[in-house]
Amino acid sequence: MPDMSAYRPNVGVVVFDRLGRVWLGRRAGEEGPYSWQFPQGGVDNGEDFDAAALRELHEETGISSVAFLARTPDWIVYDFPPELLGTPRAKGWNGQKQIWYAYRFIGDDREIDLAAHDEIEFDQWRWATMAEAIEAIVPFKRHVYATVAEAFTAFAKPVD
Repeated sequence: MPDMSAYRPNVGVVVFDRLGRVWLGRRAGEEGPYSWQFPQGGVDNGEDFDAAALRELHEETGISSVAFLARTPDWIVYDFPPELLGTPRAKGWNGQKQIWYAYRFIGDDREIDLAAHDEIEFDQWRWATMAEAIEAIVPFKRHVYATVAEAFTAFAKPVD
């Protein structure tokens, strides 16, 4: 077990539409096959994790019309690859420890606003299958996405 104090506390958010597809955003300024991901972000000191998940979701996507489905009970951890260590992106951490949230999007696609916050995280978005999300993420996070897909598999189907 790694020293958990060396990992940045983080939340990840999977938003499912009514067809069971997941929301993916392309990291702003990045191109290539592995530039797509789910919304995620750090948890501020003393911040409630549920509140952090909704805050990150809204800041990065403009989405606020969601219904809670589930959250992972334990941390899911990943290490930054060596080339990221010591960069501003790593912020002095070895990697991230994440609690993941699943929400059902109950709004309209017009609600999605990638410029909802001053710091633009994504420059494009799309609905995708969970399998497509696993393929679209950077390889060092694939095990995280596979774990999240397994945890939230019940939500990846159409609902009335």
